[in-house]
Amino acid sequence: MPTRNCIRPSGASSAANERIGSIVRKAVQFGAGNIGRGFIGQLFSKSGYEVAFVEVDPAIVAAMNAERGYPVRVVSEAGDSESLVEGVRAVDGRDRDLVAGEIVDAAVVGTAVGAGILPRIAPNLALGLERRWRSGNLEPLNVILCENLAGADEAFRAMVASYLDAEGARKLDSLVGFVRASVGRMVPVMTEAMREGNPLRIWVEPYDHLPVDAEAFAGTPPKVFNMERVSPFEPYIQRKLYIHNMGHAAVAYRGALAGFRLIWEAVGDAGIAAAARRAMGESAAAIAADQGVPLGPLLEHADELLERFANRKLGDTIERVGRDLPRKLAPGDRLVGALRLCEKHGLPREGILEALAAALLFKDPASGAIADLIARGGPSAVIETVCGLDPRGADAARILELCDNFGEA
Repeated sequence: MPTRNCIRPSGASSAANERIGSIVRKAVQFGAGNIGRGFIGQLFSKSGYEVAFVEVDPAIVAAMNAERGYPVRVVSEAGDSESLVEGVRAVDGRDRDLVAGEIVDAAVVGTAVGAGILPRIAPNLALGLERRWRSGNLEPLNVILCENLAGADEAFRAMVASYLDAEGARKLDSLVGFVRASVGRMVPVMTEAMREGNPLRIWVEPYDHLPVDAEAFAGTPPKVFNMERVSPFEPYIQRKLYIHNMGHAAVAYRGALAGFRLIWEAVGDAGIAAAARRAMGESAAAIAADQGVPLGPLLEHADELLERFANRKLGDTIERVGRDLPRKLAPGDRLVGALRLCEKHGLPREGILEALAAALLFKDPASGAIADLIARGGPSAVIETVCGLDPRGADAARILELCDNFGEA
């Protein structure tokens, strides 16, 4: 992979309860969900920022303002540890005036809201930027985008620009950086038992590094604990989508066929683990060819991910990882995107085809669209209309053959 410029402020430590310096500046974090609280907000807090979360869940807003902190439990097979994220508060994301006021003096902004919510926060950020500039604050501001969306930087920049006049758009180009991030930390869906009566408690895995696009910053990059500025960034985006996300999905869909409920159970099956590793290796080879980066570190990353998937303390479910098939089977997403990258470079892709076939047989709890389409036109209809593949091509034929094989197993 490319050389990394790792940002670790002076005195930084990986100890979960260590903070860096005194709180003198403010970070605004859009989204106080699993990644917002369990990763980005925690990194901001460790970096010495006061963290103002922008959240629409009134229970989360009320609890955060009452407690001004929340517990994060790091769970692994080696043992657990819990620490308190301090110096935090929240504002109601539905109150545009309040949200805009937070942007006026922010030192850094983060988002972890989901790609579909970005259009809703764009007008809030635009209003905040207008007020910031009117107040005389022309300090560059960087927005760290922790979203699973290809081209999130340009897409969100365009959304925000649509709410600004010509002068505001010019300032946006020169004073605001929209910085893509690759979010690798896994955070499970919290159950009531895991919360232990505290709606803010969050469980996370130990991994806590945040690669970001080194070329996207406006002005001096903010100092954020474990934020790694990397260039070029595209290999990291491909690695996250086509190795991490694709491998996770491959485990889920093969695990569902075998009757497993939890990800760690599926990874514990030698056959499923080997199938997922084969698919991840195929993606790794395609990324290495596409980006001109060494293959070895990518394969090491795949092996590390399989070990992380096996973390039973996370309790991650096959249902959560596999759900939302219309998105995960889309042309540019984890499965078909990886397949096309292999095809582009003339590389083997049998493992990815197996994962795709297993996905077509998955009972999606979030959407019946794929099942309905299969009922009307068979798997070929999904392959053509959802995946965007040639239904008469060799890959489509192999997917259909594998679907038959899995169905008979």
